[in-house]
Amino acid sequence: MKRIVRTLFLFMCVGLVSLPAAAADAAAKNKAVARRVFEEIFNQGKFQVADEIYAKDFVNHGIHRNADLQEDQAAARGEKNAFPDLKMTVNLMAAEDDLVTVVWTLRGTHTGAGIGLPPTGVKLELRGITVWRIVDGKIREEWTSFDQLQAARQFVTQLKWPLLGFLSAAVILGWVLCRVIRRPRRTRLANATS
Repeated sequence: MKRIVRTLFLFMCVGLVSLPAAAADAAAKNKAVARRVFEEIFNQGKFQVADEIYAKDFVNHGIHRNADLQEDQAAARGEKNAFPDLKMTVNLMAAEDDLVTVVWTLRGTHTGAGIGLPPTGVKLELRGITVWRIVDGKIREEWTSFDQLQAARQFVTQLKWPLLGFLSAAVILGWVLCRVIRRPRRTRLANATS
């Protein structure tokens, strides 16, 4: 009986020791996959590695709608085109089970097209957080959040004077157009009453 208890105790000890080691190994592998997204895709622009990193049935869970891999990578390409010097830095990374959470900082200068604006020269710096679910070494799901108002604020504050000039020109042009459109109407009214 002592022998059986001792054997069971040894198996339990071995099981307890090997489970955390296996979990740590899986967490390290999942973190390596997450790092590839930042280093290879965003920082180096190697979009061809997406098939190695993401599962075919990948879903990016947006606030209002989901995006598939093709749409997600098109957005990443657009960001890299708009910010050719884009650099994403990992500030904090944690992994548990099949989830990897990353707090990141994006820095770049808006010198290209790709986000629906002509190049502005705005220097952007944002912090965000991404959670990925990684299964069998590939990213299956993503949840990302960052302060979009902060991004807009950085654009507006850096473009404040050119933007005010543009808005002033638009107001003046609108006023002139209104005067030009009204003048023929007044002339027609005056001619009609005479």
